[in-house]
This record gives sequence, structure tokens and C-alpha cells, in this order.
Amino acid sequence: MKQIRAFLDLIKFEHTIFALPFAYLGMVLAVRGLPTFQQFFWITVAMAAARTLAMSFNRLADRHIDARNPRTANRPIQTGQINVQTVVIGSIVSVLVLTLAAWQLNELTLKLLPGASVCLLGYAYTKRFTWLSHFILGFTDGLAPMGAWAAVRGSLFTLADLPAWLLLFTVTLWIAGFDLIYACQDTEFDRAEKLHSIPARWGNAVALRVARICHAITVGLLSAIGLAMNLGPVYGIGVAIVAALLIYEHSLVRPNDLSKVNVAFFNVNGYISLTIFVATMLALTIPR
Repeated sequence: MKQIRAFLDLIKFEHTIFALPFAYLGMVLAVRGLPTFQQFFWITVAMAAARTLAMSFNRLADRHIDARNPRTANRPIQTGQINVQTVVIGSIVSVLVLTLAAWQLNELTLKLLPGASVCLLGYAYTKRFTWLSHFILGFTDGLAPMGAWAAVRGSLFTLADLPAWLLLFTVTLWIAGFDLIYACQDTEFDRAEKLHSIPARWGNAVALRVARICHAITVGLLSAIGLAMNLGPVYGIGVAIVAALLIYEHSLVRPNDLSKVNVAFFNVNGYISLTIFVATMLALTIPR
């Protein structure tokens, strides 16, 4: 039980709240309402398994780097709370559960699984060779709502599937933006370790400007989804709240003052994902 608790702490399982609402967003928009219970269940299982796989493998791949970083040196692997074998087992179980969930959903999700797995596992190594790692992480997370859409509709490549692609790019830029903010904590360490990131290459001020641009485009893409699916004013209010939350998030951090980065990263982004999901559900259910 101690190993299980340490594993859940290692992968920050509670932060699944960032990704689940957007996955559910793809699900409810695909049917303009609620899917079947079976679809809802297996999409939830797939999301939890995919995130567990990505996080556990990332912790394995970076365990030696994290041990040298003062910010991450107290993680469970580094302190000995959990051994590498347990994390490997957790990763393998996640792959099996994810495969089962994809198989239970439909043929398209099963066909898409190998490509999604490459992204889930490959992201862990991107900081070793490209400063685009923030956007690769965002793209990987953006596959969640697209996968949920495919799980419900069984298609991705028709004109009617345009909202799924808008969701992909929305989440890509949203995640990349707040990952840029978070990465500013490790600027000097990344430079010393020759790791690639936008803050390490161009500094925190540039990184925060790029993050603001990413989040401005995120709001624009959310608005485009509302127009494409005719979601109405309730959804528009939700987008306005998200815009206000993003402005607040950026007000909390400065290039030389990252003392409130955890509030910006964990709290505000949780509110953002829940806000847009609730606004979408209201838009789909309240008669106009």
C-alpha cells in the first residue's frame, strides 16, 4: 500500500482534473449531449491510464536528471519511497488498461492507439533535443479530447469533425502556455544540464510573452469552437471567464518573481478546465 500511495504521489494522479474535463468536452460535443454510460466509462478509464502511463514513464526517463535538480530531488523515486521496479510495473499495467479501453470503445480508437502511445512515451525525451518540448507536451494532451471525439463518433476526418481538430489545437496551446510558465523555475538548471526549453534558450521574459500569446490564441480557438457548433451565449460567458482566469494567471508571475507559480499552475488551470466544461454542458442542455 505504501508503494501504491507513493506511485500515485509520483504521478500526481489528482492532477488528472486538468485533462479529464477537456476529454469529456470532446465526448459531449461529439454527440451534442451525453454519450452512453459504456462510452463515458471507457473514455474515463482510457484518460486515466494514458496520463498514468505518460507520467510514470516520464518519471522513469528523467529520474537521474530529477535527482540533480533541487526542485525535484524530493520526489518519491529520488527519496527511495518507491523503487524503479514498481514504477515499471505501473507503466506496464497502464499500457494494458489503455489498450483494453481503446479496444472497448471502437475500431478507430484502437487504430489510433500506437500513434498516441508514441506521443505519450516520446515526450519524456524531447527536452533533450528541442525547445519545442512545451508544444509537444501540449499536443500529446490535446489528443485526449480528439480521442474522446473519435471514441463517440467513430470518425475524425470529415468536415463535421472540425471541432475535434479545434479542440486539439486549443489544448495544445493552453498546455504549452502554462508549461512555459512552469518551466521558468528550471531555467538555470536546464542551461547547466544542456536541456532544451524556451526559458533556457531565450530567458523567462520571452517565455512568459510566448505563454501569453499561446493563451490568447487559446481563447480565440475556444470562441471558434462555440461558433462552429453554435453553442450560444452561455458558452460565450464561459469563454469570457476562461479569458479572465488566464489574465489572472499571468498576473501572478513575473520573469524575476515565480513565488506564486504553483497557484498559477495548479489552481487556476483546474478552474479553467472545469469552467469551460460546465459552460459547454449548460450550452448543450439549457433550451434557447
